Order: sequence, then structure tokens, then C-alpha cells
Amino acid sequence: MKQTAGRDALGQFAPKFAQLNDDVLFGEVWSREDALGLRDRSLVTVVALMAQGLVDSSFRYHLESARRNGIGKAEIAEVLTHAAFYAGWPKAWAAFNMAKEVWAEDGAAEDVGREAFERASVFPVGEPNDAFAAHFDGQSYLAPVSTAQVPVFNVTFEPGCRNHWHVHHAKSGGGQLLLCVGGRGWYQEWGHAARALAPGDVVNIPAGVKHWHGAAADSWFSHLSVEVPGEEASNEWLEPVDPEDYAKL
Repeated sequence: MKQTAGRDALGQFAPKFAQLNDDVLFGEVWSREDALGLRDRSLVTVVALMAQGLVDSSFRYHLESARRNGIGKAEIAEVLTHAAFYAGWPKAWAAFNMAKEVWAEDGAAEDVGREAFERASVFPVGEPNDAFAAHFDGQSYLAPVSTAQVPVFNVTFEPGCRNHWHVHHAKSGGGQLLLCVGGRGWYQEWGHAARALAPGDVVNIPAGVKHWHGAAADSWFSHLSVEVPGEEASNEWLEPVDPEDYAKL
């Protein structure tokens, strides 16, 4: 990570501090992505600063960095809420006041974008997919289309939202069928290049295949999800999609 803030602000007054800030903290520590990516480091930093009650310009900088590194509005709200019980309620209030400003544009764009997308959609967007929120990056929505015979659900992803890598297991049969009905998205199997999706595309996912799917970074996306009947069928949720790999799509 390239950083010059230390030298810009303190290069003449405290050159060693500036060098350590720019070259060691940001140049080395923040750039070690073998164990933690930028997204995870942003979350750790935001919580650590909030716990100290530091809601100054540096806290805003790290909130903005968290937003750039893929942390959505719903996710930062949940992180600050959880941390409030350990760091202190007043500190959370102060952190939320600043976070609301940083993510304000996301909220306005989300409301307008959802209304326009839903008006153009054949199927309803539905309610927030809270039951599976832990397995998604970003906000998704779920609307049942049919619960008789074979269950069919319309799954909608806000821009940039995607689910984590996962596998549909079954002793026999099983798997999943995706019927793309709106917007633009992505599907990827482990070890293969991501495939762009548009309305009319069909994705057949056999049991035992590690994969993820979700929206393009600049488009809402929805697909009908059909769970293929199978013997002893189950889902295994795995790690999130690497935000840097997703950003390259």
C-alpha cells in the first residue's frame, strides 16, 4: 500500500515518524496480505480505533478505506453494533455518527437503485435475506416464487454483493440450478475463470462443486434459485470471495 501522509504532514518536523508511518505501517504491515487482506485489516483497525474513542480525522480515513475495501453499509453497522458491547455504548454512538456520513451516498443510491430495478423486474425483490447474511458480502434479498413441488426463490443482489464460496453436497442427485432474470452478475467455480451472467443465462451446478455467484460491482442482479432434489442433500458454506479477485472482474 503506497502512503505519503506521514511525509506530507510531518516530513520536516518528525522525519523518522513519517518514514515509519508511510513505509512500515502502511508499506509493510498493511501490505502483508498472505494472512489478512485489506478488507479484514480495515475492520480490525476501525474496531481498534473505536475502542479507544478515537473518532477524529484518522478514524474517518479508516472508515473511508473500509468502504473502498468492500465493507458495505449493513456490514459496518453490524460490526459497530457488536463492538459496542465490548468497547462501550457512547463510543459506538460517536462512531455511528461518522459512519453514517461515510456511507450516506451508498444508502441513497441503494434506495433509488432498488426501486428502479424492482419496477423493471418480473419477480419481486422480496425481503432482506437476513437468515443467510453471514454468508454474503453486501445486501441480498429473498422472495419465494413457489414453495410447492420444487421450491423456487428469487434471489436479488445489490451492486457488489456476492455470496461466499460454498458447496451443495448430496449422496445422489442434488446441486443447484440458477435462472438469471435481471441485471448483470457473475458465477465462478473453484479453479475456473468467472463467468459473466445476464438475463436468460442458465447455470447448472452439480453437487460437490465449490462455487460462488453474485452481482457485478455496478449492477443489481437477480436469479431464480432451484435446489435440485437429492439424497442427504446439504449446503456447506466456506470462505468469502477474495475482494481483490472480485475487484478485477
